[in-house]
Amino acid sequence: MKSFQNLVLLQNLHRLKAIGFDYIDPFNINEATTFTSPKSIEDLNKNITTCYLCDLSKSRTQSMPGYGNTDADLMIIDYSVSDNSDKKNSYYNGRSGETLQKMVENVLKLKIDEIYFTHAIKCKPLNSNVPSSSEWNSCKSYILSQIEFVKPKIIVTLGKEAYSKISEENDNFEDVRGHIIDFKKYKLIPIYHPQFLLRNPELKKIALNDLKTIKSCLDNH
Repeated sequence: MKSFQNLVLLQNLHRLKAIGFDYIDPFNINEATTFTSPKSIEDLNKNITTCYLCDLSKSRTQSMPGYGNTDADLMIIDYSVSDNSDKKNSYYNGRSGETLQKMVENVLKLKIDEIYFTHAIKCKPLNSNVPSSSEWNSCKSYILSQIEFVKPKIIVTLGKEAYSKISEENDNFEDVRGHIIDFKKYKLIPIYHPQFLLRNPELKKIALNDLKTIKSCLDNH
């Protein structure tokens, strides 16, 4: 069964359960009439907020499609939603979020409303575990579709997990970090995750140079 058929089934079952139904007769999915591809990122994000394709939907407070300018030159992709971000529905939450915001505003000279920030996996992991391959596969089409709708000039991935999932490469992260990589029609630049920098402050000078590379790319496009 195709993933969008699963989505339709699970959404209908969830709605019925929410209004008190315990059992319904079987019903057929007619993919020509029950599913249409999203025509905009707004339609796509509505699908994300009502997604029940994997077990992460059971533990989240909400799924988090993304925040910022959907026509941005810069798209930043984190790997997965933190527990605090899920609880507060905040994209720049805690010390890590504050660090990322400072990186964007103080070095890249952009406002957070001018970029698009999202996660490869749209819900917080169960019990703060590393998301499984099946959970990533459930979200994969969402993030790739978002990239195609936003059409950023530069994609920045935060940390090795986000880079490896988006690029589908198993490179040593230190070999690619800060480098400009051709990815489909875009330029992708992997950098350290802000949380990693908080634990390793001696790497902030390296991170600053990576941010200067990003700014140079944005200025030259």
